[in-house]
Amino acid sequence: MAEELGLAVPHDPAVGLRQNGERRNGDRRAANRGTRDRRKSERRKARLRSLIFSALAFVAPHQLRTHPMPFFASPKLVTNVGPQVSTTIDRFDALPPQHAYDALIREAADKYRLSANLIKSVMHTESNFNAMAVSPVGAMGLMQLMPSIAKAYGVDDPFDPRQNVMAGAQMLKELMTMHRGNLPLVLASYNAGAGNVARYRGVPPFRETRNYVKRVSSLYHAANND
Repeated sequence: MAEELGLAVPHDPAVGLRQNGERRNGDRRAANRGTRDRRKSERRKARLRSLIFSALAFVAPHQLRTHPMPFFASPKLVTNVGPQVSTTIDRFDALPPQHAYDALIREAADKYRLSANLIKSVMHTESNFNAMAVSPVGAMGLMQLMPSIAKAYGVDDPFDPRQNVMAGAQMLKELMTMHRGNLPLVLASYNAGAGNVARYRGVPPFRETRNYVKRVSSLYHAANND
């Protein structure tokens, strides 16, 4: 009717219809812009952070998750922190091997009523104070106990210094009683066995045993004269 009256009729597009050249949001999202999508990148980073935090929470020790350290807490909440003590180690001096087992030797000497110098002299000759020493014939530890001897004296671990020394001291005590304090026979029995001493009615004619008796006796007498 407007056209019949000679009026200009505007040709506005209908609402919801797309005209040539017009874009919608869907087109903008689907179109290749030639650059990275910022929102997708941020979402990926957020998911990655969430995975990392979940993993840390899973592997972290329970006590760290449930008992935070004081410096993470509010100062008002930390009320039971006691006095703090700090120490500084300026130097570390290792004991020389010949003194590393002095306390253990004195304990064994007191228990079995032996001379500490005797136990130490035997230990020095047998293993040179090496708790992990093993001889070619299988003797073990500080006092060089054979497997059968270790078993007889109830030693579970022949490389444990305390068990080894206590067993060796007990053996020396029994030999002292057997030979009525005769030191050469005691030492010969410790080295070659009481059976060989009985067979030869004295120190056996073995070079190793004779050198052993001399060596231990020399260390023992030198220690007594210090």
